[in-house]
Amino acid sequence: MQQASKISVIITTYNRPDALAAVLEACFCQDDNQFEIIIADDGSTHNTRQCVEKLRPRSPVPLLHVWQPDEGFRAARARNQGILAASGDYIVFLDGDCMPQPTFISRHRKLAKPGYLVTGSRVLLSPGYTLRLLAEHINLRGLTCWDKLKLRLTGDLNKFLQTVLTLPDFGRESRRFSWRRIKSCNLGVWRKDLDTVNGFDESFQGWGHEDSDLVVRLFNAGVMRKEGAFATEVYHLWHKENERSLEDRNRHIVLQRAADKTVQAVQGLQRLPATPAQQPVQPVQPAAPGGVPRPGAPANDSLPAAPHINLAAGGS
Repeated sequence: MQQASKISVIITTYNRPDALAAVLEACFCQDDNQFEIIIADDGSTHNTRQCVEKLRPRSPVPLLHVWQPDEGFRAARARNQGILAASGDYIVFLDGDCMPQPTFISRHRKLAKPGYLVTGSRVLLSPGYTLRLLAEHINLRGLTCWDKLKLRLTGDLNKFLQTVLTLPDFGRESRRFSWRRIKSCNLGVWRKDLDTVNGFDESFQGWGHEDSDLVVRLFNAGVMRKEGAFATEVYHLWHKENERSLEDRNRHIVLQRAADKTVQAVQGLQRLPATPAQQPVQPVQPAAPGGVPRPGAPANDSLPAAPHINLAAGGS
């Protein structure tokens, strides 16, 4: 089986340097150092740059910082900027509030297979434990099985078995495709497949399904999914769930692209002319200073209320 020769980890962040520092510290402790880190910064202030510069001398792997002006929620464009700066043949997307376990890279490398994306999963931390972890710099790598069980029993973790049990690479490849639970906070994709679909579609400005859109177009291009659960878990630091007013519109566009078999993004790694089946989402105007905070990712693993859709031919 072909394995990725070099992995590029693209970490999306926006004005949360304390969480980003915890994520980077976890990346520095990987048991596989054949990767690079690219911070895809969606317009953070100078505090994030200072955080990266402070940690860079201790990084055992190349650490790059790609920044764009703050013009509202533009995670799709930030990730595309990260892809363009990447040198790896395999890309692992990670959010700046998701702390990987020490075997995160080696497990993603093992699971990588041509023709497949690998969808990881999250272990959610409670608000109280998140604050304590960041304030006290708690080392999650030092937690014992009993420590994790106690955290699960007290509600500070939403999962337990996934933190202590690793399942073999068997039966992970899906025969039918579904976008359920696929999130770009923990997602492995071959660079050549990202080039084929033209990366993320930057016309998704505002929270809502720009990652689902990528996955749907990858499937339309022939890429199937492979489950990374019980192998690639990350610890998701709690944050407030921000407004999701654009979610329904964005979901409708993704469903339309699934039906139309759209493959390439309109505004992606390369600019393409729009077709009737590929109309870009209208951009969201950034909030004025002191106005409504810009949208952000949800703080849970729940799916929007809508009928389950299996995109496999003949599926139900």
